[in-house]
Amino acid sequence: MRILGLDIGSKRIGVALSDPLGITAQGLFTIEIAKVDLYQRLEDIVKEKEVTEIVVGLPLNMNGSSGPQAEAAATFADTLKEKLNVPIKMWDERLSTMEVERVMIFGGASRSKRKKKIDKLAAQVILQSYLNAQKG
Repeated sequence: MRILGLDIGSKRIGVALSDPLGITAQGLFTIEIAKVDLYQRLEDIVKEKEVTEIVVGLPLNMNGSSGPQAEAAATFADTLKEKLNVPIKMWDERLSTMEVERVMIFGGASRSKRKKKIDKLAAQVILQSYLNAQKG
């Protein structure tokens, strides 16, 4: 049982994957949306990694309301649900990207390194949060 985590952005999507037991999340890579057939790429990942569920980050506002980014993520998840035969779950991702950026700055990562890795690491944080909640 592997779970795929996605951090949806307007230009890039961060991708993370759980271990087979669903205990830990590892950041895989970032997909540049303009450079690939996104849904085909995700379908290939689902087949290759034997994914049984997908968790899509839901960027709610701090007060819990939905804004344009949350609506775009929900629309993306609905389309993904139609194209792939895998359950899709939405997961509150408030502050995940900010958390990752803060850790990277504290660790001394340059702006260019942060830009390259932040989406993948945000997907990892989203997925790990989901996995932790499932355990109890």
